[in-house]
Amino acid sequence: MPTDYTMQTTAEYYCAYCGEPSTTFIDLSAGFTQQYVEDCQVCCRPNVLHITIDEATLDVDIQTDCEDR
Repeated sequence: MPTDYTMQTTAEYYCAYCGEPSTTFIDLSAGFTQQYVEDCQVCCRPNVLHITIDEATLDVDIQTDCEDR
């Protein structure tokens, strides 16, 4: 893991239910592949966030799923 990175960053994802964009904090110290549930800031439904962080660039990619699938 690079040593010159910030431990937290933000990234945008789109709700799996309503499609609205939301911003979330990403803890880079938690690893390059993460998964957790976060409620949509618009419709309040639970989204499973599948987070992938590029090790070289620290670019964040978030895919979402409905929690009840």
